[in-house]
Amino acid sequence: MLTLAWQTVKARTGGFAGAFVAILCGTALVAACGILMESGLRGGVPTQRYAAADVVVTGDRIVRPPGADVLAFEHAAEQPGIPAALAAKIAAVPGVEAAVPQRTFQAVVVGPDGQPLAGKPSFGHNWDSAVLAPFTLKEGNAPRGDEVVLDSALAAEAGVAVGDEVRVMTRSAPVTHRVAGIAEAPGRARQAAMFFGEAKAAELAGRADQVSAIGVLGANADRVEEALKGQRVTVSEGADRSAAEFDDVSRTKSILAILAGSFGGYAVLVAIFVVASTLALTVEQRRREFALLRAVGATPRQIRRLIGVETTVVSVVAGVAGSLLGIFVSQGLRAAFARIGVVPDDFALSISPIPLVAALLIGVGAARLAAWSAARRPSSINPVEALGEAAVQKRDAGRMRLAIGWALVGLGLGATTLPLFLRGQLGAAMSVMAALVLIIGLALTGPRVIGAAVRVIAPVLARSSGVSGYLAAANVLKNSRRLAAAVTPLMLAIGFAVVNYYSQTTFTAAVGQETTRSITAGHVVTGVAGVPAEVADASRRLPGVTATSLVRTQVITANRTGETVEVQSRPANGLDRTAGGLVDLGVVSGSLDDLAEGTVALSDSHASWEDKKIGDTVEFWFADGSPARLRVVATYDHDLAFGDYVLSAADARAHTTAGMDSAVLVRAADTTALQGLTGRYPGLRVTDRVAAQDRDAERTQFLLNLVAVGVILGYVAISVSNTLVMSTAARRREFALLRLVGTGRRQVVRMMRTEALLTVGLAAVLGSLVAAVPLAVLAVGLTGTPLPSGPIAVYLGALAGAAVLGVVSIAISTRLSLRAKPIDAIGIRE
Repeated sequence: MLTLAWQTVKARTGGFAGAFVAILCGTALVAACGILMESGLRGGVPTQRYAAADVVVTGDRIVRPPGADVLAFEHAAEQPGIPAALAAKIAAVPGVEAAVPQRTFQAVVVGPDGQPLAGKPSFGHNWDSAVLAPFTLKEGNAPRGDEVVLDSALAAEAGVAVGDEVRVMTRSAPVTHRVAGIAEAPGRARQAAMFFGEAKAAELAGRADQVSAIGVLGANADRVEEALKGQRVTVSEGADRSAAEFDDVSRTKSILAILAGSFGGYAVLVAIFVVASTLALTVEQRRREFALLRAVGATPRQIRRLIGVETTVVSVVAGVAGSLLGIFVSQGLRAAFARIGVVPDDFALSISPIPLVAALLIGVGAARLAAWSAARRPSSINPVEALGEAAVQKRDAGRMRLAIGWALVGLGLGATTLPLFLRGQLGAAMSVMAALVLIIGLALTGPRVIGAAVRVIAPVLARSSGVSGYLAAANVLKNSRRLAAAVTPLMLAIGFAVVNYYSQTTFTAAVGQETTRSITAGHVVTGVAGVPAEVADASRRLPGVTATSLVRTQVITANRTGETVEVQSRPANGLDRTAGGLVDLGVVSGSLDDLAEGTVALSDSHASWEDKKIGDTVEFWFADGSPARLRVVATYDHDLAFGDYVLSAADARAHTTAGMDSAVLVRAADTTALQGLTGRYPGLRVTDRVAAQDRDAERTQFLLNLVAVGVILGYVAISVSNTLVMSTAARRREFALLRLVGTGRRQVVRMMRTEALLTVGLAAVLGSLVAAVPLAVLAVGLTGTPLPSGPIAVYLGALAGAAVLGVVSIAISTRLSLRAKPIDAIGIRE
């Protein structure tokens, strides 16, 4: 059977080329997602500040609730501290030469122009931790008292030498320090570093009993991990040390793992769909061959086995090539993510055989599943009816296929209502999923839906377009399944592109509208790296000024549904109890005046979901992964602007790495005094109005979705062209017969052009409907109007792109098929 299958593949290279391309591209996409996911676990950048440390101990940022399975976890947004007393415990581990605590806090040098030097991220540390890099003194001596040691690059940028004075701003107004020394470490640093004496560093860090990390010299991770068993810490070695050092690397690893998981799920689903549709078309085009095999005695099992072996041969070759191609696709995605600021420019992917082998197995498995489905019809041909079956296409799909298809259409329509109950980003995601289910359902019911449509359109074509229209109408009436195979991928491209884009723009517009209504403060104080907490207090002491801190943060929640635990990261904000006159949360019950430390306000929808009322206790995790048990003091409606949780500013700030406010909301008749206050803090500025959530984060998320969806749409576009070319090229004998009975070449071309326009038109209508239903419901749920937000040019561009792709693919393959002489082409076997 393998020999026969290989001979068939070689003899029908053109027929199997389409399936090869579909599997190749699908496997490459899945392999790229696997590489990104593995990089989220093992990738990174070379460590610098911990280069001399064999092991680094930091606070555990993984939140996994009790009873959750291994994949149910979230990555804390902020780096938690660890007890300073652990250093002595680690130092007692056999083989440990030294356990060096490190305190890290935000610190910037103020330049001569009164503005922070902004060449790169800048942090302060305790001098004892300099050995971990290792930093060595180039000039001067170790810092004492209010002295500071600068790294050589920072000293050069500030234009200072040993003995000079330099102004440093941490979490307060700038303070003058004497430069005691200049240090340098091997290599080029990603961050600027300055060092203080131990007592001064503890004071500036603000947490005397906690440190940021402990660097361990001369030990292996297993021994340290065993000694710290039961402690909420992470023990890192090798490349993982960079995640402990660089917060952007830690966030990148988390984002890549989450993105690759969700993006990979879509990619696998779309790949299976495309491969199945391509293989079904390939098998359908060989119906005469299978009919002949049945007529000469081949059993249904032999037909199915032959198709299965042929598919395996093609899928293995395509899968191996696609897995290797996935390496280049992942590098392209990494570069795209770096350009939009999702990953650092120097973040290196981790590439191993694991994701490549997994992609190969998924590709081969998807192809075999598709082959099994596609082989059912040709293997069941009755030998007596074989020739008739080969000559005339059945007009309808199988009952099982139609039943599954209609069920999926119903499920998709039901899923479109979810955004009415699930607000926020989750509702937008449900809209995309509902559209995808609708597309798959329409693909399965395509012959019935397309058949009904062409029975209405065909008479109009036959009357209005002359001979070419009559031929096109006759073709689509008799071959609605072939037309459905061409319409489906175009419908997928249009529907998927439109619903993905407008679900995000609608959500963003809804957030913007609610934020505009919710922020009633006239001015806002912002800073490059945050606003010191003392600014809000100082602002409130100014005459005629009302102010509140605003701390953008996150919380992590866990919800049990049956036997499963769903862990989710949610946006949250911290406010002072004085915020009542500066923000309008749409309070439903309780009062923001009671928002003190140890309390929380919940969105009304989330409170109802959690069955929480005023006075109840709610449990979750802060942004640094610390558990929280807070009392509910208010519920509110404006959750798009403020998220599901509003904490006291003090609680939110205490669980951030920087320990600063994101902004200060202010109402003042005259901002002169306010301008004078902020002038004492370099980098602060007073502006009009502010968004409650981080707009830069939303923009990055939007661009991230565009890149991910763009890659999938690229794959869909390839499959569209592939399917249309295959479908048209298989009609060479039909074209030859038409020409031999007197149809002119131009008439055949016009006939195919008419069919192409009909294909594109049906795809545009169905794709638009597939996107319009979930988008309209989403828009009603978010904005109260059925019209989604966003420029209409994107929708028109999607239609135009699909139209050009469909018409050009059919036109090119038609002209290539007409090159051969009719008398030669009529003898070509099907």
